[in-house]
Order: sequence, then C-alpha cells, then structure tokens
Amino acid sequence: MAGSTTTTLNDLLPAITAEAMFVANERSIMRGLVKNFSLPAGQGKTVTVPIYPAQSAAALTEGDEVSNTAVSTNGATLTVSTVAIRTIVTDLARASAASNVVADLGRLFGEAIAKKIDQDLLALFSGFTGLTAGGASSALSAAIVAQAVAKLRANAVPQDALACVVHPYVAYDLKKDLTNTFANPNAGIIQNEAMAMGYVGTLFGVPVFESSNIANTGTAGDYVGAVFHRDALGLAMIGDINIESQRRASYVGDDVVASAHYGVGELYDGYGCAITSDSSLVDPA
Repeated sequence: MAGSTTTTLNDLLPAITAEAMFVANERSIMRGLVKNFSLPAGQGKTVTVPIYPAQSAAALTEGDEVSNTAVSTNGATLTVSTVAIRTIVTDLARASAASNVVADLGRLFGEAIAKKIDQDLLALFSGFTGLTAGGASSALSAAIVAQAVAKLRANAVPQDALACVVHPYVAYDLKKDLTNTFANPNAGIIQNEAMAMGYVGTLFGVPVFESSNIANTGTAGDYVGAVFHRDALGLAMIGDINIESQRRASYVGDDVVASAHYGVGELYDGYGCAITSDSSLVDPA
C-alpha cells in the first residue's frame, strides 16, 4: 500500500510560480529606419512634408541673363490616428498573482503597439512602384539586392541611410546564395559571417535586416521587401507609446491600456525599391 505521497499530500505542497515568460515579439526595427516627425500637442493631427524636386544648373554665356527656373513642390501628408489595446485586471487576479501583473501587461501591450507600427510601415513597401527588383517567381539573391541598390543610386539616391528589410524566409535564400548553399563560405568576410553567425550583415554598403512582421502577399512564400532611403517613408507621432491604468470600481479591478497616436506614409516613391521574392522554403499552396 502506498504511503504518504505528493498525491495524498497535495494540499500541503506550495505552488511555486516561476518568473513570467513572454512569448517573444519580433524586434521593432522600422521606427529607426524611417524619417520621424513629432507633432506637438494642440497642433492638429496631420503633417505635410514638402518635397522639393532636384534641379539642374546650366552653363551661362557671359553677359547673358540667367534664365528663370520655376520651382514647384509636391507634398506628402501623414494623418495621425489611434491604435490601442486594453484589458481589465481584477483585484483578485492582482492580489493572488506572484508577479506584478500590471507591469507585465504593460510590457506586453507596449510590444504589441510597437509591432503594429512596424507592420504598418512594412506594408508600405508594396507601394514603391517606380523602382522594383526581383519577382514573384524568383528567390532573393545578392545580385537582386545589388540591382535594387544600383537602381536607387542611378536615381541619385544618396548611399548613406539606405537599408534593406526582408522576411526571414526570403533572407534564407539570400544566405543560401551567399554561402554556396551553406556548403562553402567562399573565403569572404560576409559569407563567413552568414555561415558562422547566421546573419547577412551589410551588402553593397547597405545593412540587411530581417522582420517577420512583413505580411505575405497572399501567395504562399511570396513577400515584398525593399531597399530604401530613410526619407522614403515617414512616421508621424503625437507623443509616444503610452501605457496607463485606471480604476474600474464597478468591475473591482483596473483597466490597463496601451495606446499610440501615429500615422505612416510614403514620402518619396523614388527613394525606395520594392523587392518581390518567392521563398524556396515555402511550397506554393
């Protein structure tokens, strides 16, 4: 006959709750790669960015009058709206929990808002229609990235502040291309980094980032990334991500709310090159 066990003495055993684990959110990257605008409180909810086109000078014959050049601007308007997430934490849940539930939820909700900002900015890649590279039936290669960079440089886009962002499935094919199908680092620094560390680093002077926040186009394995200059896209915000709590006595608890007032938009189409890729990791549906 079994003696006293953890089954029979279960009421005497303390329940130990370990430190909370958060399901990881994709690291937010886009906010630092685009042009940021801060709107002061009380100054409306739109910001219009004037775009001055490039101008060309001409040789002048001595004694002649310099011809008049009419300079006209276009404007990109970013409209701010609100994104938010909320939950009610009951007093009982907070009092009986081993961790600081409100603080945990604040972190969780803050990451959710940051993810939404990234998703909205990344969705703008498909709007780059002036310059494109790759295709819906081709895997990403170093040559395609080089092609995108070349098209931007030929369009007089400055080399500084360029960035490339692609989906991890698409980045797989890029790493595969760089490393000779993961068999030989080809004695190059970038190839060695891709083999040893698992990241691409910088290609053709452009840092390459991966983000799972890039949405699928609707066709399995197809994603639109981009090589773009910082001034191609804009993010306008009133304040920053705000996390607050408010007493809800009728619910015997507190509201925990995270919110942000922001707007995103394309500023200048010619400063971005969309890269459409079909990942070899995903079979067509």
